[in-house]
Amino acid sequence: MTTRRQFAARLGAFAALGAASLHHVAYAQQPELARLLVGFPPGGSTDNVARRLAEKLRGTYAANVIVENKPGAGAQIAVTAAKEAAADGATLLLSPPAPFTVYPHTYRKLPYAPEDVQPVSMVCTFPFAFAVGPAVPESVRNIPDFIAWVKAHPGKGSFGSPASGSTPHLMGSLLGQLAGIELTHVGYRGDGPGLQDLMGGQLPAYSTVLGSYLPQIKSGRLRLLAVSGPARSAFAPDIPTFREQGFDLAMTEWFGMFVPARTPAAVAQRAGDAVRAAVAQPDFVRALAEFGMTAQGSNAPDLAQRVRAESAQWRDIVKRIGFTAES
Repeated sequence: MTTRRQFAARLGAFAALGAASLHHVAYAQQPELARLLVGFPPGGSTDNVARRLAEKLRGTYAANVIVENKPGAGAQIAVTAAKEAAADGATLLLSPPAPFTVYPHTYRKLPYAPEDVQPVSMVCTFPFAFAVGPAVPESVRNIPDFIAWVKAHPGKGSFGSPASGSTPHLMGSLLGQLAGIELTHVGYRGDGPGLQDLMGGQLPAYSTVLGSYLPQIKSGRLRLLAVSGPARSAFAPDIPTFREQGFDLAMTEWFGMFVPARTPAAVAQRAGDAVRAAVAQPDFVRALAEFGMTAQGSNAPDLAQRVRAESAQWRDIVKRIGFTAES
């Protein structure tokens, strides 16, 4: 015979189960407002992609999607904010791979672990490029020319990048090692001031994503010497790769979408579906092409595997270069 107390306990258990089910259903529903976190200032490549992606996600993934810039520490602030956000589908993070693939090997301590967020889809891919400005003679047209110029002018071999410890920084340092030359790095806070110094003649060379150079190429104030992809870029078909010029240096960057690690699988799947649908739209593909980027989605497991593989590669590269964030 069931007592009144046992009946009340069972009734409470059923109520809790019903609430949990309703809570799960609510998770899978469209959020009223979603934040798309970006770890860099407005106007940069990550921010530009995020704003175009937010337009596509409005009304499909959430009633409204806003881009929230959290610049600083090479995107560590944004990743930490995503880690600490509620796992309800209302917080998304658009990020390059470095916070998860490079920083664990260059920083002694990070405010997050790569496992604190989970990938849902890739958004785009693009190569890096190496360029020189008016501080380098017009006769320097390729990487061997640049190496010869550096060797002939001791102390002048410097290059800039958008941030110390960034992938473009490490790529330039690796080039110096492969070429057997001393290249002094100058870190900037974003491409804006770095490219200004390059084109103004205060800096000989610069390393960053290909798209950052495209608006400036026609001005003639900078010259691209190499792209970092495994093949030439459709956005700069006349520029040879590093490998074509005799240097085993091939790196392709990407932006990916992440959510807090505790996000339920159904919600993460919904976010991934929305991103993949957005990046496949022709107008989004055309918009990213203006920045020298190729729109490309992926499933979550493939992106997670890519993060693991690239982390292992960067561990070896960082050890070879001998760089740490404190160095």
